[in-house]
Amino acid sequence: MCLDISFYSALQLIDNYFPNLIHDGEINFDIDLGVHFMALGHSRYPVILFEDGHYHRKHFEWGIIAEYMDTPEKIKAMRKSMVNARSEKIIDDKRSFWHRIRRTRCLIPVTGIYEHREIKGWKNKVPYHIRLKDRPMFCLPGLYHYNTKTPSDPETGEMRGMFTLITRAANPLMRQIHNSGDNAFRMPLFLPKEMELEWLKPNLSDEEIGKLLSYEMPSDQLETNPVFSIRGRSPRPDGQPKNAPFAYAELPTIDI
Repeated sequence: MCLDISFYSALQLIDNYFPNLIHDGEINFDIDLGVHFMALGHSRYPVILFEDGHYHRKHFEWGIIAEYMDTPEKIKAMRKSMVNARSEKIIDDKRSFWHRIRRTRCLIPVTGIYEHREIKGWKNKVPYHIRLKDRPMFCLPGLYHYNTKTPSDPETGEMRGMFTLITRAANPLMRQIHNSGDNAFRMPLFLPKEMELEWLKPNLSDEEIGKLLSYEMPSDQLETNPVFSIRGRSPRPDGQPKNAPFAYAELPTIDI
């Protein structure tokens, strides 16, 4: 799964990325929190939709509540599995919830993601910050949903938009980093910018959606750097930003 992303910049970077972007409501997005934004917090995060011929920036919660999650107990137990959508289920699995909402597509602006690498003989996994080369910001494809039966805030009854981030089989580089756990050997769906924008086009056929989902970003287009622990909000002992490279003694190299 991809549970950790970063947006280490000003929101103006998003505005510059999309022509004539419309802001649909504003919240105080915590840029310090955005340096390491965690899926399981289910907080609101800026996402991009294309509606009525315009790009819109909205703030949706990460992690979808499906209609069958109709009790607080089900939501608590199941929502954590709804922060990522497997690309293989969106077109090919017609019984999947992801297939049902494949028409509601969004983009998630990021400056990078975090993933952990298991190394034989090491007590702790090593976190990495991963980004696309020569792109200060890029977008990860996702799906969004409004649950009309179960409000995301049961106390107020507010119906908020919710999103999931799409993952696919990892390329050779990411297989060596995301190499353990129940969802090992997967990565987010990284796309070139022109394909990101195509993801938002209305009326895409299933064949066109499938073509985008099948794209594998070449390993040489990714920049990966080990970083210090990303857990918690305490500053690093060396005073560097959370996403700055960190030199581990005797860290095995990654071959691509």
